[in-house]
Amino acid sequence: MMFADETINQVAQGEAARRDEIEKSPGNASRKFTTVSNMDVKPLYTPEDIKDTDFAERIGFPGSYPFTRGCQATGYRGRVWTFRMFSGFGSPEHTNRRWHQLLKDGETGLSTAFDYPTLMGYDSDSPKAIGEVGKCGVAIDTLADFEILTRGIPLDKVTTSMTINPPATILWAMYLAVAEKQGIGWDKIGGTIQNDMLKEFIAQKTFMCPPEPSVRLISDTIEFGTRNVPRWNTVSISGYHIREAGSTAVQELAFTLADGIAYVADVIKRKKLEVDAFAPRLSFFFNAHIDFFEEVAKFRAARRMWARIMKERFMAQNPRSWWLRFHTQTAGGSLTAQQPYNNVVRTAYEALAAVLGGTQSLHTNSLDEVLALPSDFAVNIALRTQQIIAEETGVINTIDPLAGSYFVEALTNEMEAKAWEYIERIDQMGGMLAAIERGFPQTEIANAAYTFQKQLDSGEKVMVGVNKYAAEDEAPVELLKIDEQVQAEQVRRLKETKRARDNRRVAQCLQDIRQTCRSDRNVMPAVIEAVKAHATEQEICDVYREIFGEYRDPGFF
Repeated sequence: MMFADETINQVAQGEAARRDEIEKSPGNASRKFTTVSNMDVKPLYTPEDIKDTDFAERIGFPGSYPFTRGCQATGYRGRVWTFRMFSGFGSPEHTNRRWHQLLKDGETGLSTAFDYPTLMGYDSDSPKAIGEVGKCGVAIDTLADFEILTRGIPLDKVTTSMTINPPATILWAMYLAVAEKQGIGWDKIGGTIQNDMLKEFIAQKTFMCPPEPSVRLISDTIEFGTRNVPRWNTVSISGYHIREAGSTAVQELAFTLADGIAYVADVIKRKKLEVDAFAPRLSFFFNAHIDFFEEVAKFRAARRMWARIMKERFMAQNPRSWWLRFHTQTAGGSLTAQQPYNNVVRTAYEALAAVLGGTQSLHTNSLDEVLALPSDFAVNIALRTQQIIAEETGVINTIDPLAGSYFVEALTNEMEAKAWEYIERIDQMGGMLAAIERGFPQTEIANAAYTFQKQLDSGEKVMVGVNKYAAEDEAPVELLKIDEQVQAEQVRRLKETKRARDNRRVAQCLQDIRQTCRSDRNVMPAVIEAVKAHATEQEICDVYREIFGEYRDPGFF
């Protein structure tokens, strides 16, 4: 117990004396006070709300189990989070130039957005790619593109995150091949591939093969990374897209950890790896939404829950296996096309919540991302937002400064309890794959999104500039437009690569991948050889589609 009985009695008396005054205050009766995810918020929090919290078991110290207060004992006093701006647009040349500019401006880690054809496993000359090449990210077809993308980037000195899912094996193979060409050993490179297919079936919907073989490919990358690329995070278990699809904070937390449970269980079963061999390289990716305290509580609860899952469910012995290390991106769903300069303010508060929640890495959205890919001007403001938080606000001076707050601790406890309820329901269904097949998380998210939209429409929830404080005249925003010549240039380079390569070798490499997919062998060695031979992304993905089949979303309403 955190407080003496005498203190709790004094608190109860004082709270009772103020209850009538609070309830009679103007506006209190007509307004419902909830988080953005509809968790009720009391008017006042006191020691009474956390009286049963065991400090050592539930809060503890930074760097110690259960890691509620952070994985690192020194917090940001030792090193601040990685400034990792999500960037990618147009051709590999365009994105390479922005990477160099961001590094010059003080970015400390790279993050790659790919265009939709690349995300879905199609080359730039595919009929399915028409009108989409380079539009929502960078277009990558072959190793030649990847060499341009990384030109002049010291891969042994900067970590790179790649937001790629169905073709993750292929883009990662290209990264490994480029490092090799630069004479950099795989033990010297660090970074992350998102590679999280379960959340694709739940939320983002960029899928290719059915769930079971998709998870098999993820386990292959985890095994290969464990044995050959020790500094690489081979999966970034992502709640971000779950939240962007309309989930509540609790659903984001629960479904993300349930996905993580499924991946760990599959690697142990399929690959016969000891959990401590691979668990320290698992990473997570969360959304930082607009409700400040709800987000801080979510991050703290996530660390505590994952530590317990790894220690008690999977019997991990290495404390590093208990760590939940995570990247954060501010909420795209909170940005508005109306009065877009308000998005700078939203992003700043969301970034601050991520920092006070203990993120290891952060992307801050640009003010114009709701309208188009971000301009150089908007990206610079977004990066400077992080730098001002790190260098000027003083929030890094002490470790987990919100710990002990009656409200924060109570909200963290409530968030955790509600998330456990979801995980228990998923376990009862037979795990996350079974839950996805039943449409359980999809339906829960759809219902949450519908509820929130109704609240916006009725004015119960406020979005400034949209359903309150609207303006007739708005300041213009100069948007980034992708030149239509990008597709022509990509197709030209792709044709040139195909003419120059050894097509017999490519055919043999694709046949090796085909045979590997039919076996229980790891696909990564065969994929690496194929990309070195300049096999295209689609050629390899077509083999996956041939052997594993294609997935079509059944739809759940």
